Amino acid sequence: MRRSLKLLSAAVILGSSFAWANPVATSGFTTSTLAANDDGSTSLIAMGFNIDFFGVTYNSAYVNNNGNITFSGPLSTYTPFGLAASSQSIIAPFFADVDTRGAGSGLTTYGTGTYAGNTAFEALWPAVGYYGAHTDKLDTFQVILVDRADLGAGDFDIYFNYGPMAWETGDASGGSGGLGGSCAVAGYSNGTIAGSSEVTYQLPGSAVCGALIDGGANALSSHTNDGVTGQYLFEDVNGIITQPPSTTPEPSSIVLLGTGLAGLVARIRRRMA
Repeated sequence: MRRSLKLLSAAVILGSSFAWANPVATSGFTTSTLAANDDGSTSLIAMGFNIDFFGVTYNSAYVNNNGNITFSGPLSTYTPFGLAASSQSIIAPFFADVDTRGAGSGLTTYGTGTYAGNTAFEALWPAVGYYGAHTDKLDTFQVILVDRADLGAGDFDIYFNYGPMAWETGDASGGSGGLGGSCAVAGYSNGTIAGSSEVTYQLPGSAVCGALIDGGANALSSHTNDGVTGQYLFEDVNGIITQPPSTTPEPSSIVLLGTGLAGLVARIRRRMA
């Protein structure tokens, strides 16, 4: 049995708002930058380790400006679709029409480094705008693949991290002002790969307008499936990702009793060899 313990500190001020740090990692990686673009992608980028994604081994990926990474080829599609329809394996923290050409938009970055004490590969979309070159609303999100070869060959963790999320759609996807139309999708799929069984998971609120952005019913920046607000963790063991738990919202406030000292919230991840 394999275990890792994750501890989260609770608030210590009586009746105070419960404040969480933005989980997006901005250090620990040697990064390259994808030049300002609309619908562009990187070349095939070495991740530095092997991952077993539903029985197929990959060691490199394409980072696509529209909020996802793929493994067999770049993806320029800008209107999000249900990930089960993907023709290749895809991991998408926020599949939508990102456009980094506007003044004030951040640029997509990617690279290798260390995360949670292990070798990792990441892609970051920092305060990026939407099509066509709009920057009145910005989104910040990240995907990190973490090598867990210490647990088993090809094992790895997927982290989705979110900062402020204000838009969900580009103009060419039926949106107006970054809202409405064909809205963003977040999740993963092994795609319709010949000889394999299609496996897809989408975060609750995917393709539902208004759900994933700040203030939405499934707002990415204020929900979690691992106890860290704005973060979602998916553990791949022996090529299989166990269905993750339901997402939970950030508490708006906590009232501490007795001495007013905070407790610790422990989460134990168990893996069978």
